[in-house]
Amino acid sequence: MDAVFADSLEKRFGRKHVLKGISFKVSSSEIFGIIGPNGAGKTTTLRILSTILTPDSGDALIMGYSVKEEPDKVRKNISYLPEDSGVYNHLTGYDFLKMMAEVYGKGVEHVKRGIEISGLKSALDSPMGSYSKGMKRRILLAAVLMVEPKVAILDEPTSGLDVRHAFYIRRVIRDYVKTTSTSAIISSHNMLEVEYLCDRVAFIDNGKIIMEGKPEELKEEFRAENLEEVFAKLIGEV
Repeated sequence: MDAVFADSLEKRFGRKHVLKGISFKVSSSEIFGIIGPNGAGKTTTLRILSTILTPDSGDALIMGYSVKEEPDKVRKNISYLPEDSGVYNHLTGYDFLKMMAEVYGKGVEHVKRGIEISGLKSALDSPMGSYSKGMKRRILLAAVLMVEPKVAILDEPTSGLDVRHAFYIRRVIRDYVKTTSTSAIISSHNMLEVEYLCDRVAFIDNGKIIMEGKPEELKEEFRAENLEEVFAKLIGEV
């Protein structure tokens, strides 16, 4: 069974046709990247998979459960990191991880795992309002992964971060997926990042998937040095 099966997803906001028949599959223990420019439909796709939005037509199955018909069961199998997710400034990092573990019905071992994933050490005893953007993103990622989701849905996980924190987050995601049965779906407009992280990628533009495959195979097919060049050739800018 595929961890994720998206089938002909359509979504409109008023007159704007945002998704135009999005379909893809994600296997167990796979990192799947959805890449494309801002406004292409990446975040809308992830919000549908996370049951925040309902598709106008089409459906998606997460671990066999429909996002339209069985959203409660879907939520038990996923965790979601939005691009614009914030923190509780008054809570310490440790208290935040403890609270999130309780929300998901998890215990002290999961909190310990979150502490390990965050890598923030003594900073976990400080209020999160004192954290840098990179530190906040690390604690949020730790909360998402420590609960052991079947599918982790990560929207622009390193957007706006400096090199040190971005590298740390990429490494954590890659190592976590490769040592668990978790699958991950990552959206990004940073194609070099996705090339490093992902087993397979889908290029999305104007609400449609225009190409899908393994990064190395796509680069070979298009005689390109990187995925940015592949995308440029796909949309006719090279």
